[in-house]
Amino acid sequence: MGIELTYLGHAGFLLDDGRNAVAIDPFLTDNPVAKHKPSEIRCRAIVLTHGHADHFGDTVAIAKANGATVYAAFEITAYLEEQGVSKLEPGNPGGKISADWGWVAFTQAFHSSSYNGRYMGMPTGVVAHLGGVTVYHCGDTTLFSDMKLIGEIYSPDVALIPIGDRFTMGPELATRAAEFIKPKVAVPIHYRTWPLLVQDASGFKPKGVEVKVLEPGETWAYR
Repeated sequence: MGIELTYLGHAGFLLDDGRNAVAIDPFLTDNPVAKHKPSEIRCRAIVLTHGHADHFGDTVAIAKANGATVYAAFEITAYLEEQGVSKLEPGNPGGKISADWGWVAFTQAFHSSSYNGRYMGMPTGVVAHLGGVTVYHCGDTTLFSDMKLIGEIYSPDVALIPIGDRFTMGPELATRAAEFIKPKVAVPIHYRTWPLLVQDASGFKPKGVEVKVLEPGETWAYR
């Protein structure tokens, strides 16, 4: 068993186990580094960490085109229902939702969450399990000590960790986060998209954790 992870750029990913695909934070339109168009995304589910436009992205269009189920904070799913998205699974930090392809769990994250001035609930990290692989997307967050506990509870194979600084952790704090979580592989995200963010991953050097740097549009197989 295993999955392929396609980096959509910024903080977006497509996870595919060969039968089911799950998109996380599919921000493509207006993403200067994206290599995919929303119409090219095929998935059964979409998982959102929070409501900011650079994460919420093209959720409505992709969900409608695929008949995909969206997993997100309650306030986000309420908004999506207003936009005509019918398949919704609301949750919040601490919650776990089972699906026929695996499961999603929401973790805490320290950030904010709004869309076009509307409050979108608490920001989260998400843990997604499919194809026998567990992926922890930290969402937009600073370092917090309970990352150790998240690592102990879920034992993620792969952690997707923001390193861009200013709005999230920078490389130094992200390094500590990876050492707290202890995944087998850590992938740096949420950087290089715009000039305000850190432009390379050279400062992301966790001890005892393999680092995999992906380019936007690149697909990596984890087995």
